[in-house]
Amino acid sequence: MTKMELLAPAGNAAAALAAFDAGADAIYAGLPKFNARERGENFSPESMGQIIEYAHRLGRKVYVTVNTIVKQQELPEVAEYLALLSDLAPDALIVQDMGVLRMVREYSPDLCIHGSTQMGFHNSAGLKMAEELGIRRVILERQVTFDEIMAMRRESRMELEIFVHGALCCSLSGQCLFSSWLGGASGNRGRCKQPCRRRFYHRDGNGFFFSPQDLCLIDRLDEIESLGVASLKIEGRLRQPDYVANTVAAYRMMLDTPPADRPERLGEAKALLGRTCGRRWSHGFADDGNAAGLIAHENIGAAGQLCGTVSELRDNGFAFRTGKRIHVGDRLRVQPKSGDEGAAVTVTRMFVDNRSAMFARPGTTVFVCCDKAMPFGGVVFKIGESFSDYSGRIAALPMPRRKLALTIAADRDGITVSCSNAPLADWHAAWELAPAERRALDAETLTGCFRMADSDVFAAGQIECQIRGDWFCPAQQLKQVRRAFWQYVHENLTPGSVFRAADRGMERFRQELAALVPAASETAPETVAAVPGGETPGNPKAIRAASVFELDKFCREAILPEFCPEGRLRSLERAIAAAYDRGIRRFRVTALYALPLLAGYRGITIVAGGALPVANAMAVAELQQHGAGEVLAHVELERQAVEALAAASPLPVQLYRFGRPALLVTRAAIPVNGDFRDGRGNAFTVVTDRRDHLTRIYPRKILSVPRVPGLRDFYDIRCAHWSAEDTETFNFESELL
Repeated sequence: MTKMELLAPAGNAAAALAAFDAGADAIYAGLPKFNARERGENFSPESMGQIIEYAHRLGRKVYVTVNTIVKQQELPEVAEYLALLSDLAPDALIVQDMGVLRMVREYSPDLCIHGSTQMGFHNSAGLKMAEELGIRRVILERQVTFDEIMAMRRESRMELEIFVHGALCCSLSGQCLFSSWLGGASGNRGRCKQPCRRRFYHRDGNGFFFSPQDLCLIDRLDEIESLGVASLKIEGRLRQPDYVANTVAAYRMMLDTPPADRPERLGEAKALLGRTCGRRWSHGFADDGNAAGLIAHENIGAAGQLCGTVSELRDNGFAFRTGKRIHVGDRLRVQPKSGDEGAAVTVTRMFVDNRSAMFARPGTTVFVCCDKAMPFGGVVFKIGESFSDYSGRIAALPMPRRKLALTIAADRDGITVSCSNAPLADWHAAWELAPAERRALDAETLTGCFRMADSDVFAAGQIECQIRGDWFCPAQQLKQVRRAFWQYVHENLTPGSVFRAADRGMERFRQELAALVPAASETAPETVAAVPGGETPGNPKAIRAASVFELDKFCREAILPEFCPEGRLRSLERAIAAAYDRGIRRFRVTALYALPLLAGYRGITIVAGGALPVANAMAVAELQQHGAGEVLAHVELERQAVEALAAASPLPVQLYRFGRPALLVTRAAIPVNGDFRDGRGNAFTVVTDRRDHLTRIYPRKILSVPRVPGLRDFYDIRCAHWSAEDTETFNFESELL
């Protein structure tokens, strides 16, 4: 069995160094834009280049997150990001948006693609789709069980990554609109305000109804090894280096311990994790029964170690009696009882018994000084420990080397190396190889050898290998050839003469983007209505739609579910076949896994959208390539973004004009049913579907937006029996996100 990779979060360079020091095999990190943690510190392009260079010299890996949905107007900027990243040469990009995926695959093919958990892969049909898309690794949906992963593994050889530690989202990945609805801060755009962690109010009481416990699978590593996953992922790009160091060290310890000896070391590993200031631990969704107890609604949604309650507020700080050891340099958060995000401070100065102190023992009263007045009291949590100053090491990080795009041709008589992004003449070395009896020279060996550049200035970027014949090349001879080539590079090339290998791809992108022709507006007069529970709109051309499991004689479109666990795939396939046999020729796809299920049917129209976000024409072009005939614009887009999408989309575009979109979809058991509200008076309702065992949160107010000329209307009136007085019309002129 291949050794499992330990993958750590890195919100900044200090966290990256902490991760590598503690034994991480790889880190994942983001640039300032287009990543799912835009609220974090993140990396500048310069610091990202340095940390990639540092990691590669250690033999470690760096995966860069480009995992948000992208609007049409942003595509040129994304293209520049991709060209930059091609030059920096990370080990993979983590991608959510279908348009970004297409751009990486077609115009930056040297970059490896990992499918983000935001893409919602959760069954073997989805893994098949991932292969067709050119994805190397899939980061699985967090709400799948071990048994479901095992079943997927039996059907697919796709490289899999799973989360093993950290905070859990209540919602299925990529299917949460809660933050966007309440404050215009979209989780799909990296700006989630975590409203699920707030206190909510129900007729039977109040609590933190949507705040799950944290994930911790350190005691399940033996089982995980049997699943055949490639990478174990730790969540936490918003966390500080102390969290990263302790968490990575704990998992590294257990992974390096023989299975028979792990029970003896588990206590030591958990003690390390106990210093990471998170929520109560759970096994997440690993087992079938876990979802029932994952949310303990009486526990405040904040993360950290509970220290005490504010007993005094002053202009220059606050006091509390601490139940934990506090040290200068620790991070504290004062959390209001509402559960809203509290103020965080770093302890730079504090007093114990009216005396300045460096630390405070449990049971003492502490006064923590602040630069400005604390606006409210509340519960004090310790959210981070003091950690070493990494500034010196960060300043000493190596500068990235200039990457050369190489083509290597080898046969019995010699080897030739050419470079496509620098004015370097082809280099040739003669040799005489013998036929291979066992281990023939292969592309992996040749590539790996030439990546060791013996240079602080140049390095190999994209490498293409062409080997004619099966020949044995002694390792020492191959090393001599490599050294001779890089010596030739140093003697004949200057760093300034190397240009970006990705520039040619970007020029192709600009040409294709300009060539996209929008679908004719006359093809878009109809209304599509998802009807159960309501009346069809007055338009006589309206297309009536319903779940593929609930079709009646009036329906002309079947809606496929956004989530279909492995155990229900066969029943869904039967339902699709039955719908086709009765004459249904329109199928609405709300997740990528559904596209392969429809691939064999002729004469059908596939509509893509909903939980499968469509926000740019590159995404439309990719979906069109896989059978889509119409798309639904992503519900979070503002008018300008919708119009820009429609102006370039090669397929007809639908607009979600009226309805109650599901704000949160989960497999977790929610401890309330029916109507509830938040502390600001916003009203919602909880609906649990017995058929698919999913719980959905809907707003009480109806989303209603004006018509956009040339777009088809989509009326989602499955819940139209609710009062029309709940309707809220958005002006649709400014950005909703």
